[in-house]
Amino acid sequence: MDIEAAARMWDAYASAQPDAVRLCPEYSVERFGDSAELADALLHEVIQGSKRATSTLAREFLDDGASLPRVGSHWIACDGAGTPRVILRSIELRLGTFNDADADFARDEGEDDLSLESWRREHRKYWQRTEAARGRSWSEDDSIVFERFRIAWPPGRQEPDSVGHWFPMGACGGRGYRDPTWMPVPGS
Repeated sequence: MDIEAAARMWDAYASAQPDAVRLCPEYSVERFGDSAELADALLHEVIQGSKRATSTLAREFLDDGASLPRVGSHWIACDGAGTPRVILRSIELRLGTFNDADADFARDEGEDDLSLESWRREHRKYWQRTEAARGRSWSEDDSIVFERFRIAWPPGRQEPDSVGHWFPMGACGGRGYRDPTWMPVPGS
């Protein structure tokens, strides 16, 4: 990852959005998936507006020496070459297991045909592959972080909602907070 370019992107965002940074000043620099090709494909879906959620095995955060994200936290998403492209802000988080994914979440994750069936099929293959690469097996009972996010930066990918808050174009399609276990960012 190009950490220096990510720091410059963060500085520009912090100058333009000081309140968001004061509320949650930490950020991480990451990419989607386990290959450059997958990172590029998933980032494309984020930028196009169809991907506004992701799911990660909770222990992956431990493997990376990180704590779980929190509502309001930021992460800089890089492309497959490690170039930072967008800053994402976590707006909803919950812990669950494989069977806790629902059709709304699968659709918000924006992959394949957007169905829960394809979400289960593709994530099962992904986690079996990535966990095997780490020398362990995957189980449907493993803890998963279900996360919804919005693009926070760069400018030009956002539009105001009906009360003047800024959200990315196409974000969540109004599907918002139907699940009471999801926690929205206060004031967003």
